[in-house]
Amino acid sequence: MKYTERYRPQYHYSPAKNWMNDPNGLVFYEGEYHLFYQHTPTSTQPNFNRMHWGHAVSKDLIHWEELPPAVFPDEDGAIFSGSAVADLNNTSGFFNETGSGLVAIFTIHNEQAPDGKPQSQGIAYSKDNGRTWIKYEGNPVLRPNATADFRDPKVIWHNEAEKWIMALAVQDRVEFYSSPNLIHWSFESSFGSDVIGTHRGVYECPDLFPIEVDGEPDQLKWVLLLSVGDNNGVNPLDPETPGTGSGMLYFVGSFDGNQFKPDTAIQSINDLRWLDYGADFYAAVTWDNAPTPRNQKLCIGWMNNWRYAGAIPTDPWRGCMSVPRVLKLKRFSSELKLIQEPVEALNLLRSEVVTQDQLNIDSESHLLTGVTLTSGEIIADFELGSATQFGIRLRKSAQEATTLGVDVSSETIYLDRTNSGQTDFHPSFSIKHCAPLSLQESKKLLLRVLIDHSSVEVFINGGQIVFTDLIFPSDNSHELELFSSDGSVTVISLQINKLNSVWESTIALI
Repeated sequence: MKYTERYRPQYHYSPAKNWMNDPNGLVFYEGEYHLFYQHTPTSTQPNFNRMHWGHAVSKDLIHWEELPPAVFPDEDGAIFSGSAVADLNNTSGFFNETGSGLVAIFTIHNEQAPDGKPQSQGIAYSKDNGRTWIKYEGNPVLRPNATADFRDPKVIWHNEAEKWIMALAVQDRVEFYSSPNLIHWSFESSFGSDVIGTHRGVYECPDLFPIEVDGEPDQLKWVLLLSVGDNNGVNPLDPETPGTGSGMLYFVGSFDGNQFKPDTAIQSINDLRWLDYGADFYAAVTWDNAPTPRNQKLCIGWMNNWRYAGAIPTDPWRGCMSVPRVLKLKRFSSELKLIQEPVEALNLLRSEVVTQDQLNIDSESHLLTGVTLTSGEIIADFELGSATQFGIRLRKSAQEATTLGVDVSSETIYLDRTNSGQTDFHPSFSIKHCAPLSLQESKKLLLRVLIDHSSVEVFINGGQIVFTDLIFPSDNSHELELFSSDGSVTVISLQINKLNSVWESTIALI
């Protein structure tokens, strides 16, 4: 595979061919980052009755080696989403010879289950760094009581309680279970059934983890990530509008080994915290055992949306991942926000295209004439002036553009893909996504924009607000344009970098 097909991502992971969705089993072990994922290895459409765990490994989170599928469906059922852990102290007893190894925890999905409850949890273990897996003979290790939706186990080790904790998506709530050995599980508590505004779609792919407040090492908080399925409302500026598909939320609180308690009560849908304001960041989870400080976590998400996932115009693959991101919890006034930034290894792909400063942009400006970018990065530091709107047009031609803009009067920032290129494969794709943006305290705005052949990721003010959207522009839509309306705006500094393809070299950047 040359990875040169139309729309093929050049620095985002995608399988060589066929279907991919949720990241699974993220774990760091023996110098390798493992990325497992939902995979149908025989079709570009999902086959939920034959779902596998696909597999790729990396030493730097940017250059990936695709390996054969890791965990296969069998007579018990398909292999749905889940997690993997490094069992460093052999709590499972599976690694008496090696002392430690990897344990995968996944949902077994069997439509023929006689009790009408098709989903249960199983485990498998690997003694050879994830290359081969042995399914536990006693599977399933956890069965449902009352619901058909009982899936996506995310497991972590809780140091204080000295036990494994599983967060499990159970229809309209997250249930927590504990185990001393990854085999025998006990119910602890549940969260979310009464949380306002989150029940337009089924709960999926929860992730619970501790993280220090950045800059306050004595402040430890717990964060719960939660994916909400199709029909949820992604736009908090207009909560009455029907949803635009699947999306992600997060909650900040405490967890004592038994119960998660959010710090802030959710009184209305406007109190919800969205992890991403675009449409195409879903099922994101964090790496187990990753060598990061206590104030950081590493995560990756599926860059797609269940509303149109099977219709996007890519071939011979369908589905890709976001760039891996660093999560930090920072305090802004009295509010804690989960911020996201691309991993630093991405910077090593840079080839500088343009560097300028102190640019005055008005309605007549055409300062980027001749600059093209189809796979790269824009870093722009704006200082507000008299303009009522300003921003950047991406992947532009005479007929098309994806517009990243700021509406000063309404204090919103938006990513508009209504004229981004091919959009007719689904009516929900052509849309403008918006997020609230406070401009009162600071008259400056820092944008970092990642463009790939079929995606845009925007990190605003150091990752306080993030947009992730797929786009499918024409081949000749590769220009850039800074714009302003009804006045001017100043670009204090501007850096445009090409990001070189990770498929052009097999040498990992360490």
